[in-house]
Amino acid sequence: MTLSAILSCLWVLAASVVALLPMRLQYAPGLALLLMAPVLIGLLAWDYGLLVACLAFAGFVSMFRNPLIYLGRKVLGLPVRRPEADAKGASE
Repeated sequence: MTLSAILSCLWVLAASVVALLPMRLQYAPGLALLLMAPVLIGLLAWDYGLLVACLAFAGFVSMFRNPLIYLGRKVLGLPVRRPEADAKGASE
């Protein structure tokens, strides 16, 4: 098994552990995982090809969809909606 595959497996385990933390404790490790993912996906593409990289990217986007939507709206200058505000409005 290559180093990129081992690091990617460790990344998935770390992301799973971070997901179990309370929300207030997820920000710092979540940001580190978010910044590390493109590097790991690039390494996977180098070692295993584009198909594996696309699958890894799909998994990454699936796990980090809310932070990526937030960052995308912020970069584009669109109003930022918070998911907890949407859930609160739906319950009223």
